[in-house]
Amino acid sequence: MTRKAPTRIAAAVLSSLGGGVVPRVGLEYITVGRQAEIHALLRDVEQIAQGGAAFRFLVGQYGAGKSFLLQTMRNHVMEKGFIVLDCDLTPQRRFCGSRGQGAATYQELVRNLSTRTKPDGGALPLLLDRWAAAISKEQLPATLQAMQEQVHGFDFSIALQKYWQAFHGSDDDTQARVLRWLRGEYTTKTAAKQAIGINLIVNDDNWYDFLKLLAGFAVQAGYAGMLVMVDELVNLFRIPHRPTRQCNYEKLLSMYNDALQGKAQHIGFIMGVTPQALEDSDKGLFSYDALRSRLAEGRFASTGVRDLLAPVIRLAPLSDEELLVLCEKLAALHAQLYDYQNSVTPEEIAQFLQLEFARMGAAQHITPREVIRDFIELLNLAYQSSGTRVADILAGGDFVFAQTAQEDGVEADFAEFEV
Repeated sequence: MTRKAPTRIAAAVLSSLGGGVVPRVGLEYITVGRQAEIHALLRDVEQIAQGGAAFRFLVGQYGAGKSFLLQTMRNHVMEKGFIVLDCDLTPQRRFCGSRGQGAATYQELVRNLSTRTKPDGGALPLLLDRWAAAISKEQLPATLQAMQEQVHGFDFSIALQKYWQAFHGSDDDTQARVLRWLRGEYTTKTAAKQAIGINLIVNDDNWYDFLKLLAGFAVQAGYAGMLVMVDELVNLFRIPHRPTRQCNYEKLLSMYNDALQGKAQHIGFIMGVTPQALEDSDKGLFSYDALRSRLAEGRFASTGVRDLLAPVIRLAPLSDEELLVLCEKLAALHAQLYDYQNSVTPEEIAQFLQLEFARMGAAQHITPREVIRDFIELLNLAYQSSGTRVADILAGGDFVFAQTAQEDGVEADFAEFEV
C-alpha cells in the first residue's frame, strides 16, 4: 500500500514531475528500482563517514534518471547526518574559466548547502552557529589548530575564530562579513582584507581547497561528512574552446586523484554526465587521456554485467515492472492530492506504456522523464473530465505525447515495453 504523503509534498512532487523537473522533496513516495546503484553509493557514504573520500560518475541519457538518483541520494545522506552541497554546471559555472566560473560553482554549491533540518539550502549559518555554540573558549585553540594543517587552513581558522567571537559577542555584522567570505562572495583581496582582515578570497585556483576545509569543519560541527553533487557535466563537453575544455578536465582530474589517493577526508563527489559527454574522443571526458585511462571500462566488462564498485556507474533502464509500479504510485499520489477515488487499473497503465514505447519505431528517444510527464497529463485530463477513464482518452487517439528527448544528438536507449 502506497504511503500517504502530506498535501504540500504531493503537490510539489506532481508539479515538478509534470514540468519535467526532479523534485527536491517527496522522492521516497515514488522511488522505484535503482536499489543496486543506491546500495553502491551508500557504501561510499560509509567510507566517507569513517574519514575517507569517494568519487563517482553517474552516466545516463537525458531524462534517464541521473538527477532523480542524485536527489534520492541527497535525501538519504542528510538523514544519515551529512551535509550536502549540490549544483548544476552551466556556461557560467564550470571547474575553471577566464571569468571566475570555478568560483561561481563554489558559490552555488555553498548557497545550496543543506542539512536534515534545513533541506532546502542556505544552511551555512546553521552550521557555523552549531559549531560556535558547541565549542568552548578552552577548546577553541585546539580546534583551530587542526584546521591550520590544511591548505589555506590558517586563513580559514582566522575566519572561524572571528565568527566564534562574534557569535558569543552578539556581533551580527562581523558574523555576516565572515559568512560572505566563506561563501566566496568577496571578489577582491582588498575587499576581504578590509572586511575581516584576511588577504585571501575564493577563486578558480583554490575553491576545491575550500570545499575540503568545509568538509573538515562540518565534522567538527558534529556532522558525519560532506557529499558534493554536481550535475550537467555535459556543459564541459559543450565548451567550444579546446584549451578551456581541457583546463576543466584537468581540474576535474586533480579533484578525482585527490579524493582517491587519500588526500581528502570526509568528502565525497557524485557527478552526473551523459554517455556522449563522457565517451566522445574529441570533446568528452575521454578526450583527456588521463581521465579516459582512469574511467574507461576494463576488458572484462560486458553487456548486462555492471561493476558497481568502479568509479563510473551506468544507469540501466527501468524494467517493465518498475515502470508499472512507478505509474501506480503516481496515480495514487494524484488521487490523494485532488481527493478522489483512484480507479486507474494496471491494465490501463500497461496500455499507456505500450503506446509510449510503440513510438520507438519512429524515434528511439523515449525516457522515464517523458513517460512520467505523459502519465501525469493523462491523470490531469481524466480528473478534469468527470467520468472519463484513462483508457477512454488513449482510445480516442487525440492524446499528444511529450516530445522525445534529443539534445545534441544524444539518444535515450530503452528496450521495448512488453506486457
